[in-house]
Amino acid sequence: MAYNTFLADRIEHVLSHAGQPFEAKKMMGGLCFMVNGKMCIGVHEDRIMARVGPEQYEDALHQAGCMEMNFTGKSMKGFVFIDGTVVDTEPQLEYWVDKCLKFNPQAKSSKKKN
Repeated sequence: MAYNTFLADRIEHVLSHAGQPFEAKKMMGGLCFMVNGKMCIGVHEDRIMARVGPEQYEDALHQAGCMEMNFTGKSMKGFVFIDGTVVDTEPQLEYWVDKCLKFNPQAKSSKKKN
């Protein structure tokens, strides 16, 4: 699993300062940060995987460096990739972390696999 560890450390720092309990898990080919047992935000290669929700999805796609999240040929609605180069400053990164944290209470948990 290749992911930008510096970007992951920065996300972890922002989540910690937000006072939000989280767990880091290797999944989806990168590192995901779980909040309330649900995928919230993560890092895949040199980009962020952000769970912004279906209502914020289209608006998010119009942001600089943002694109649909697509692993299998099918877009994952409510999830976007953000190019790591557009979150160079803390306010830019905090913007995306905050979007993900705001959606997290409404996000559905994945069903546990047996």
